[in-house]
Amino acid sequence: MTYEQLLDEAYKKVKKVDVASGRFEIPKVEGHFEGKKTILTNFFQIVSHIRRNPEHFQKFMLRELAASGHKDGDRLVLNIKVPSAKINQKIEQYVKEFVLCKECGKPDTELKKQDRLTFIHCLACGAKHSVRGKI
Repeated sequence: MTYEQLLDEAYKKVKKVDVASGRFEIPKVEGHFEGKKTILTNFFQIVSHIRRNPEHFQKFMLRELAASGHKDGDRLVLNIKVPSAKINQKIEQYVKEFVLCKECGKPDTELKKQDRLTFIHCLACGAKHSVRGKI
């Protein structure tokens, strides 16, 4: 094989990075109250936008909001009343800790587990940082 063929093969195996010029914006939470419960109707839209595991994100949100809750279809039901401003603040905290690269600030990252540590690996610049393991 020639160098160019090997290079083409390597490029096929590399994950594509979204190079959209727009700023990375986290969707604002949408939901409503039902009695003493808070229902987040766009939970899965947020999860797919930040490209993270729904269980990981849900666990973080429940722990940070000190609430119990469960997934109901594509919604997240919290068993307490929580103002949307507080939920949006926790989502931003999650994104800062588990999504954005600490070197280049891009959201093109993935979480990788090695041994008992979890690392955030940036697909844009190649940086690798450890993150809070237990959630």
